[in-house]
Amino acid sequence: MDNSQSEFSSQTEIKDPEAFLIDLFHSAVNAAHPKEVLAKYLPKDTNKRAVVIGAGKAAASMAQALEQHWQGPLSGLVVTRYGHNESCKHIEVVEAAHPVPDDAGQAVAKRIMQLVEGLTEDDVVICLISGGGSSLLSLPAGGIKLSDKQAINKALLKSGAAIDEMNCVRKHLSAIKGGRLAKASYPATIHTYAISDVPGDEATVIASGPTVADPTTSAQALTILENYNINIPDNVKAWLQSPESETLKADDPALKNTHFTLIATPKDALDAVQKQIEKAGIKALVLGDKIEGESKEVAKVHGAIALNIAENAQPITPPCVILSGGETTVTVKGNGRGGRNAEFLLSLAISLQKKQQYYAIAADTDGIDGSEDNAGCLLTPQTYKSAVQQQLNLEHYLDNNDGYSFFKATDQLLKTGPTRTNVNDFRAILIL
Repeated sequence: MDNSQSEFSSQTEIKDPEAFLIDLFHSAVNAAHPKEVLAKYLPKDTNKRAVVIGAGKAAASMAQALEQHWQGPLSGLVVTRYGHNESCKHIEVVEAAHPVPDDAGQAVAKRIMQLVEGLTEDDVVICLISGGGSSLLSLPAGGIKLSDKQAINKALLKSGAAIDEMNCVRKHLSAIKGGRLAKASYPATIHTYAISDVPGDEATVIASGPTVADPTTSAQALTILENYNINIPDNVKAWLQSPESETLKADDPALKNTHFTLIATPKDALDAVQKQIEKAGIKALVLGDKIEGESKEVAKVHGAIALNIAENAQPITPPCVILSGGETTVTVKGNGRGGRNAEFLLSLAISLQKKQQYYAIAADTDGIDGSEDNAGCLLTPQTYKSAVQQQLNLEHYLDNNDGYSFFKATDQLLKTGPTRTNVNDFRAILIL
């Protein structure tokens, strides 16, 4: 189904639950889009010449918004995911691979480092950062090959490691992350504008913090790899054991001219959606924007809360919406086509036991669930009817990490295309 647009009047919101949920998702996206939020965070004086660099799924849309509001001369280079480009007049946009880095990402990272070399204290650098920047801005350090980083990245993605753990490893294998981009830019002044896609909105985790201090260590990176039983080549191990692999810390003088500003967060998106729900005359229960853990287990908790609301009117009474954000993980054990949001809804469908008063949406605000072509999926009473008609076994699909295939069969994939922002996952359960 094509869900790029959804319009309906306030009188028909609950009469059309699917359209209502889709509209909530679009509201979450709009609340975090650069065209809506960047301008208010820019300095009053925008007449200075600035060098622009950046990386992430929203990098191109951030660059476009910057060009519309910055008065002085701009030049520079940003990298975004394939298919996430936007038209810019002065800032070059290059596309590269995500979530596993490729040669294009490595080449543009080298060019970005060259752009900031030799700047003076009179120069201004604007760095535009968003989720996905870790993979897109890939420049291996210490004689490490890109193929080494690709293999480690793939293993981490399958391991169930949390985003902060993955980025700890990425930073210590990189010549550009963990504050090293700021060091290359010194003594220029750097203004970093960031869209957060990580629970807790930690500056050092967003795109692996190329312009900020990093509190993690190389020893921690090694421990993470060991904990997830990820085999690494001898050259990678030797590098992580070397003092040279350590990232920049808070007392590093190269960071004294850096400024970091969050322009959009998962909480911003949930706050906007909560207001929309309450304006429609129903209640909202916000579980938080920092939800982490295995997708299927997180779904069980959400399902238990939904059942308690429907059966016992606790902690709130229906009609209502349960909202949550954050980034869950999937430990891949099957060989199906997944996505953490599809996995979440599969598990939720099992938890809700074919009840008729539940509708749900789970989708990534960047428009891509994992590495598939959908943002996420929808769960409705029709889901169970389609499953019965087609003899689809929910438990089998969940065991095989094959949520995409299940919801494709029920025609409930949510396909929006790239949204050009990224504040993590959005989940809403409507209880009528």
